[in-house]
Amino acid sequence: MAERRIGLIMNGVTGRMGMNQHLIRSIAAIRAEGGMALANGDRLMPDPIIVGRNRQKLEALARAHGVERVSTDLDACLANPEDTVFFDAATTQMRAGLIRRAIAAGKHIYCEKPTADNLEDALDVARLAQAAGIKHGVVQDKLFLPGLRKLKMVIDSGQLGRLLSVRGEFGYWVFEGDLQPTQRPSWNYKKAEGGGIILDMLCHWRYVLDNTFGAVKSVSCLGAIHIPQRKDEAGNWYDADVDDAAYATFQLEGGIVAHMNSSWTTRVRRDDLVTFHVDGTHGSAVCGLTDCWVQPRVATPKPVWNPDVPQTINFYEGWQKVPDTQAYPNGFRVQWELFLRHVVGELPDYKWDLMAGAKGVQLAMAGLQSWEERRWIDLPELSA
Repeated sequence: MAERRIGLIMNGVTGRMGMNQHLIRSIAAIRAEGGMALANGDRLMPDPIIVGRNRQKLEALARAHGVERVSTDLDACLANPEDTVFFDAATTQMRAGLIRRAIAAGKHIYCEKPTADNLEDALDVARLAQAAGIKHGVVQDKLFLPGLRKLKMVIDSGQLGRLLSVRGEFGYWVFEGDLQPTQRPSWNYKKAEGGGIILDMLCHWRYVLDNTFGAVKSVSCLGAIHIPQRKDEAGNWYDADVDDAAYATFQLEGGIVAHMNSSWTTRVRRDDLVTFHVDGTHGSAVCGLTDCWVQPRVATPKPVWNPDVPQTINFYEGWQKVPDTQAYPNGFRVQWELFLRHVVGELPDYKWDLMAGAKGVQLAMAGLQSWEERRWIDLPELSA
């Protein structure tokens, strides 16, 4: 058994998501366990160099998590032939430009979504990557959540019959910064910095809907700026000029209707921060981040509408919880491992690529167009 090194250039992992999910719970966790076991018995050991602007912050992060290399010089990192994968989790507005530079340097690409803040750039980097012959992938983490994996198993089993509709609720209250400190960065609410919940979340809903229920064919979306002023990290008030909530309806392949409410201005009274309720001819299912419940046709109660008497049915009692029959590791790590296996040749087919990322941007742009023009927008097929 031999150890096989793979060099990673990790840009933007000083932010909350990049640090917690990609560095600490994925790459650092793999390293702490001695690397990934390959089919031939070798161990694949990621060797990251974390890149950013603040060397002191980078060095403190590296020391805390067993990373040996840091840099403030991205060009020098891209020029190093020993590091073959470029990862980006920095700001959306800079992503397409960074990906182009990494492709030009011959690196394989793995990045957060959205892959760009407009469809033209998202398609361009996908086509550049295909022409360059490199491996490329986009984070589509919600597909690897335990709740959604259980839901997909239920659907694939045929227990729900023909799918009719999907209703999703996502979000929580993001504090404005005066009563309590905010828990999201201020750029999320600034158009000039690539903010907005439509650009952020419709990219997620594209891959969730496409891979779990049916391909998205059209969208009708209404955005809203419910909280027009917030406080930034320095405690200064600023104008929030992009949507903090989105109410979107989708028509899916096979006649399925899906609706997703996405909001940073809602208080949670449901099973989880995100829930999906799926109705089919033979049953229904509800899932959150980790759990999934089903109600078959034969166990469905028969309520009668009568507003004059209290409801006698406890509608939660008629659902069966899908059991945990396997381990469900961190979803970000699962996809990292799949992508690294793809890079070294163990996984020839990898569908969550830059073109899949472009489809997410396509839906986000269509959602913004629908809001502006107050109409349904059809989604044409994209081609690399």
